[in-house]
Amino acid sequence: MAESTEQTDFLWKGKDKSGKVITGESSALNEAAVKAELRSRTIRAISIKKKPKALFSKATAPVTTKDIAIFARQLATMLQAGVPLVQSFDIVGKGHDNPTMASMLLDIKVDIESGDTLHQALAKRPIYFDELFCNLVEAGEQAGVLETLLDKIATYKEKSESIKAKVKKALTYPIAVLVVAFVVTAILLIFVVPVFKDLFDSFGAELPSFTLWVMGLSDWMVAYWYYVVGGVMATVYTFGYFKKRSKEFNYFLDRTMLKLPIVGIILHKSAIARFARTLSTMSAAGVPLVEALESVAGATGNIVYYNAVMHMREEVSTGQRLQYAMQQTKLFPHMVIQMLAIGEESGSIDKMLDKVADFFEEEVDNLVDNLSSLMEPLIMSVLGVLVGGLIVAMYLPIFKLGAAVG
Repeated sequence: MAESTEQTDFLWKGKDKSGKVITGESSALNEAAVKAELRSRTIRAISIKKKPKALFSKATAPVTTKDIAIFARQLATMLQAGVPLVQSFDIVGKGHDNPTMASMLLDIKVDIESGDTLHQALAKRPIYFDELFCNLVEAGEQAGVLETLLDKIATYKEKSESIKAKVKKALTYPIAVLVVAFVVTAILLIFVVPVFKDLFDSFGAELPSFTLWVMGLSDWMVAYWYYVVGGVMATVYTFGYFKKRSKEFNYFLDRTMLKLPIVGIILHKSAIARFARTLSTMSAAGVPLVEALESVAGATGNIVYYNAVMHMREEVSTGQRLQYAMQQTKLFPHMVIQMLAIGEESGSIDKMLDKVADFFEEEVDNLVDNLSSLMEPLIMSVLGVLVGGLIVAMYLPIFKLGAAVG
């Protein structure tokens, strides 16, 4: 039977070289591994036992891209302060709020203590540390400037997270409000309108056409609400299924999103900002252009731009200049191409692209703010028409009866 590779948390007590009793916590495959770790730290083990699991433990939290960005900044800061790499992982891992992230960092620490370089240890976890991250770390290790490269990675991750949050805000805010409007309308049709219908039936009076239409819609919702719920769930499931498995669907979706008014402009500018920020970071690290473009393509966040950058990579690999390859894609503004051309001629591509990234990130920020300001009155109007229309439909017969009595 193969031996389990799952690590367990152990609590230990031991004595250091001076005879002082100390306690601690380690993650290892078994007790023997913990003893070996303590011996390497010149600690004589007194007792080792498995850490008991909490009775009401929190659900396992996933490792997010924000966690990775914060980790990169913390590690860069510690290395710049002169803290050894292994000790930095120990400090960051044990102090992390996310138990999944903490466990992973302590596992990386064990890999480094076992002889792996940092980029080798990170490359074993491609779900969390992409090729771009690992390539930059490797370049920093080879050049002896790991802390400098980690600082660049941290800045890159922070900027990327910031622009992703802005784009997410632009897309999710109106969708969330419209979903709430749909739910409120459905509740009114299923639970509130039937009460008014019973009241009007007792009057026996002729009802306005608008009220009859709303009551008919309510009858349909009460009778077939499960079709509506089933249809919504089936649509969401089908969308998620094809988004995960179909390149053609993702290409169609991304291309369609780029053509939308306002939102499409935000997506265009955010993709260009990511392209410029990523290529700037990799150029500053000395990564060869052809190799860098492959990582840059995946960082754009849009399959249309991904295909364009991969085409640029093929052109550059045959000897064509990057600015001409960019012109052929017809996706990048003239200003970006000219800034890149100046950077190529002056040997400062990283600085020029950094300025491009700053400019387009600010553009995205302004567009998101403008979109939010534009959407608020529009969404309020939609809510007013939906909810207000239902209320008017229910009160029209009452007003009509009141006028007749008067």
